[in-house]
Amino acid sequence: MLKSLLRGESYHVSTLSPLGTAALRQQVNLCAFHAVNMETFNDIYLNLSKKHGVTRFAESGFGWKPTSGGEGGTFTIDASKIISAQWSRAARGWEIKVLSRDSNEGIIQLDGFKQDDFERIAKLFKVWYSVNLESKEHALRGWNWGKAEFGKAELSFNVANRPAFEVPYSEISNTNLAGKNEVAVDFSAPNENGADTNGSLGGAKSRGKKALGAKDQLVEMRFYIPGVASKKEKNDEGEEIEDGEQGEEQNAANLFYETLIEKAEIGEVAGDTFATFLEILHLTPRGRFDIDMYENSFRLRGKTYDYKIQFDAMKKFMLLPKPDDMHSLIVIGLDPPLRQGQTRYPFLVMQFKRDEEVNLDLNMKEDMLETKYKDKLQSHYEAPISVVISDIFRGLSGKRITRPSRDFISHHEQSGVKCSIKANEGHLFCLDKAFMFVPKPATYISMDSIASVTMSRVGGAMAASRTFDITFTMKNGQNEHQFSNINREEQQPLENFFRAKGIKTKNEMADDSGAILAAALQDEDLASSDGEVANRGSADEDDESVDEDFKTESESEVGEEFDENHESSGSDSDEEMADAAGDSDAPAEEEMVERPKKKQKMAK
Repeated sequence: MLKSLLRGESYHVSTLSPLGTAALRQQVNLCAFHAVNMETFNDIYLNLSKKHGVTRFAESGFGWKPTSGGEGGTFTIDASKIISAQWSRAARGWEIKVLSRDSNEGIIQLDGFKQDDFERIAKLFKVWYSVNLESKEHALRGWNWGKAEFGKAELSFNVANRPAFEVPYSEISNTNLAGKNEVAVDFSAPNENGADTNGSLGGAKSRGKKALGAKDQLVEMRFYIPGVASKKEKNDEGEEIEDGEQGEEQNAANLFYETLIEKAEIGEVAGDTFATFLEILHLTPRGRFDIDMYENSFRLRGKTYDYKIQFDAMKKFMLLPKPDDMHSLIVIGLDPPLRQGQTRYPFLVMQFKRDEEVNLDLNMKEDMLETKYKDKLQSHYEAPISVVISDIFRGLSGKRITRPSRDFISHHEQSGVKCSIKANEGHLFCLDKAFMFVPKPATYISMDSIASVTMSRVGGAMAASRTFDITFTMKNGQNEHQFSNINREEQQPLENFFRAKGIKTKNEMADDSGAILAAALQDEDLASSDGEVANRGSADEDDESVDEDFKTESESEVGEEFDENHESSGSDSDEEMADAAGDSDAPAEEEMVERPKKKQKMAK
């Protein structure tokens, strides 16, 4: 009968029972649906991409392709990888959210469907993928309190048992305890160039990254979680057992923090730890962090903050010997920068003792060391810790180590000069193609962006004769960089380096040298002169000079009661001194007896 119906033959279904009629119609719809090989939907956006495309569903899976074309923009997924699907209202209409078994894909969002497409899409998911397309309504009450639930691939914040918003784990770059009951969640920063990815998946962990929809992007969210909670037992697959035994009660914020670290894979990075260095002093950001090195990233573990940084985010790597002959600095430039609340740190500055050596066996298999990291890493290290860390960073990340230029040697035969930016003291290092000031604020100045350098003296005559300032004027109207309080002896080495690098240099110190010398000589004359100016403020003269306004006790015009009042203010101390001496004069005793009477007279 079904084949006849599909061929167009007519039958009277009134003779069938109501149950049989419904079943027959359902089978007819399914058979008609099987006859269609593909379903196509236009103007669909993949993962919040800027460009719309065409989505095609087939029995083997579904795919998306941008309308404008271009290589690398097509995305496909097999039917066997689809775990679940959800239908809900979204920004550009209605959205299908698909959960994939592949951890690299996570959640796939298809936005731009019409409400009338629901029945059509629900049928194809049921028939082809054996998945029920669940329809969910979002909470629209505007409440800022609710319940956070951890799903397989995302964190859902529910209000009145309806999702208010969802946060994919792949978009979470870091989390930390901001307070006793507060947890801060950092999201992956947007690309600096703002390039559209056409829906390609990358993300905070090189996966799950949503294409940029606008220049403004949410980068941090904080949850206030009061009270206590207990952790439930988990099965072999890592899912919580509802009827399982409850563990020990602990702070609810701590439990939320630990669960989020586990779900978002922040605490444990995929792969083995190749090397670990404990309690490394960081000048920027200030504190001590443990460094764990992995194949594609490294992790900073501190008491308060915990960061996971991809090697792709490392743009610069510098090994700088500190001019104190005791320490070495490792400076790592990051893009996007490290964040602590509202503060951004585009550079990591680590400090090591030069005489501190370390013995380290690299935790890496021999075949991997011989094939992938041959001539890049060693199985065993025995050298100063700064050298070991820099070599491992270079081998794993492939970044070149930048060192100070050999063309510059300071007056004290060092690679950097001591100076300051405003009130912050530090050292300025001369590199082959740039200047680097550390530790705070870490400032990198490329020579290609420098228009000119001005050397000048700022301050008093004596101060200017010992130190000078240099100001970097930048091209294209960028902000100037001024470094002050540089030792006068470093002028010639710096000036020679600027000329060797072809940087336009202006020396304003030669113009005012005569005036400064005259002022310095005048100060010397003032210091050695015997005139009135030199003798002012002399302690000897104050002791011997006579003050005409001063009058002795007999000449004083101050009233007697006020005079005696003045003496009475020190009566306590006089009495203590008399007791300490053990011998007091008779007039002093009479005076002590008469004082209360005069106080009574003043009261009247």
